[in-house]
Amino acid sequence: MEAKTMGKIYAVEYVTLDGVFEEPAWSGPYFNEELSNWQAENLKEADAMLLGRRTYEGFKEAWPKMEAETGDFGKKMNGMGKHVATTTLTEPEWNAEFIKGDVVEAVKKLKAEAGTLMINGSASLVNLLTRHNLIDEYRIMIFPVVVGEGRKLWDEGTKVALRQAGHFTTKTGVEVITYVPE
Repeated sequence: MEAKTMGKIYAVEYVTLDGVFEEPAWSGPYFNEELSNWQAENLKEADAMLLGRRTYEGFKEAWPKMEAETGDFGKKMNGMGKHVATTTLTEPEWNAEFIKGDVVEAVKKLKAEAGTLMINGSASLVNLLTRHNLIDEYRIMIFPVVVGEGRKLWDEGTKVALRQAGHFTTKTGVEVITYVPE
């Protein structure tokens, strides 16, 4: 009898040089075809998304309106399943199912089902899953801009030792680094 393979969880995050990740309008001037292609590969790899409530709500509002202009990327984004950690939402939409109760245990179960789950944004969820060693890769885009204020990706108290597993720099100066836990 074959052993069941565990699933994989990877986080794909936009951050500034000063660690801010929220409201990434600052990424626009640096976004180019290299990043678009890389993002398309990230999405292609995923079987489903794992999102926090705020990211889910923002994506749910934006992506259905962008499908025509984003082609296959938008179709996959809109059509794939989403697992959403929320304590407040009650009516799942946009191919979502809500994770209620113990998020860590629910994510362990999802991961055991051998799917590949991609997280975008969702800093609270990323921090929680990092503290429980549930994220297999961190794919971080570091944009060459300092915004001086805003929510940081990493919460105080979140600790993880990482090893670089890949790296490239775009023509616009974005450092794209893949890290895996040590």
